[in-house]
Amino acid sequence: MTIENLAAYGANTQEGLQRCVNNESFYIRMVRMIPGDPNFQKLYDAIDAGNLDTAFEAAHALKGSTGNLSLTPIFAPVSEITELLRARTQTDYSALVDAIRKGRDELERICEE
Repeated sequence: MTIENLAAYGANTQEGLQRCVNNESFYIRMVRMIPGDPNFQKLYDAIDAGNLDTAFEAAHALKGSTGNLSLTPIFAPVSEITELLRARTQTDYSALVDAIRKGRDELERICEE
């Protein structure tokens, strides 16, 4: 994985690197941890079960980690679902979950390069 791959993916690598004191190896090491974050599965399962409180906790955690690393393809839909869950909005979350899943899966492929 390279900074260029992450930028092509849609990550704001300049911003993410700044948050990691411009230490590229540290930034990449942190990004590699994201696809394995158990909060993804926790979010998917909680949404399927209709458990908005647990879904909110998982989404909020993912919002923090993906936001700190400026992983926009995941951060954008995670931010949106977090706010809907915070308000306990009864809606069909499937489009947002699909966008999160797609962003996570694409990042996982990049991490394997």
